[in-house]
Amino acid sequence: MQSSNPVLNRSSAFAPGQGQAYPGAAPYGQPGPYGQQPGQGYGGPGMPPQQEYQTAGSRPMTLDDVIVKTAITLGVVVAAAAVAWTAIPTSLVTPAFLAGALVGFALAMVLSFSRKINPVLVMLYAAAEGVFLGIGSKFIANWVGDPGIVVQAILATMVTAGLTLATYKYFNIKVTARFTRMVMVATMGFAGVLLINLVLSLFGIGTGISGMGPMGLLFAAIGAGLAVFNLILDFDMIEQGVRHGAPQNEAWRAAFGLTVTLVWLYWNLLRILAILRGGD
Repeated sequence: MQSSNPVLNRSSAFAPGQGQAYPGAAPYGQPGPYGQQPGQGYGGPGMPPQQEYQTAGSRPMTLDDVIVKTAITLGVVVAAAAVAWTAIPTSLVTPAFLAGALVGFALAMVLSFSRKINPVLVMLYAAAEGVFLGIGSKFIANWVGDPGIVVQAILATMVTAGLTLATYKYFNIKVTARFTRMVMVATMGFAGVLLINLVLSLFGIGTGISGMGPMGLLFAAIGAGLAVFNLILDFDMIEQGVRHGAPQNEAWRAAFGLTVTLVWLYWNLLRILAILRGGD
C-alpha cells in the first residue's frame, strides 16, 4: 500500500474556493441565510466580530493556531515513527505495518467525514501513520542500504511543500470549485486503486503498484503530484478559514489535512528516491 492518505471531505467551515466560512455561512460577498452581511458569521446583522465568536462559543481560528496544532500532530507522527523504527521486533514488523496503514486509513476517513473534528482521533491517526512510516521507511532504507535516504526524503518534502506554498502565494492561485472537484475526484480514484491493490496483496496477488519497479515509480510520481495539488487545497482551506472566522477548533481539521498530505507526499518522494537509486 503506497499511502493511507484519504479523500479529504473538507469541512463547510472552510469550503475551499467557495468562500464559505462555517456551517450556515453564505458565499463570500453575499448575505447569510439569517440576514448576516458579508464577513459576519454566527451573530446577527451589525454584531461586532468579537460578539459573533462569543455567540458561537469559540474565538476565530488564527494562522498561529494552525501552525501550533500542525506541529503537534507532525510531532506525534515523528515520535511514533521513531518508536516503530527502533522498538518493534522483526516478527511483528509486517502486522504492525499493515495495522498502521489500515488504522490510519480508517481514522482518516472518519475524521474526513466528521462535521466536528476530534483532536483525540487526530492524535490517534498521527500515531498510526507514524507506525506505518517508521516501519516503511526502515524497510526502504535497508533495501537501498542507506538510512540517509530518509533524511533526503524529509528535506525533499519540506522543499516541495515550501515551493508549493510560495507558488500559491506569489502567483495568487485561485482555487475554484471546478479545480477542487477535479483534484478530489482524482484523489478519490487514486485512493481507490491503492485500496484495491492492498486487498489483492493480502491474497498474494501483485500488481506492481506498491513495488519498487517501473509501475511503482509511475504510481509514486502520480501520488506525489496529487499530493502537491492537495497541498494547494489545504492552503486555500486554511486561508479561507482564517479570513472568514472559522471556529478555533477547526485548526485541528486544518492540521489534520496538512498532516495527511505531507505524510502522503513524503512516502511517495521516499519511494521515488529509492526506486531511482535501486536496491543495495
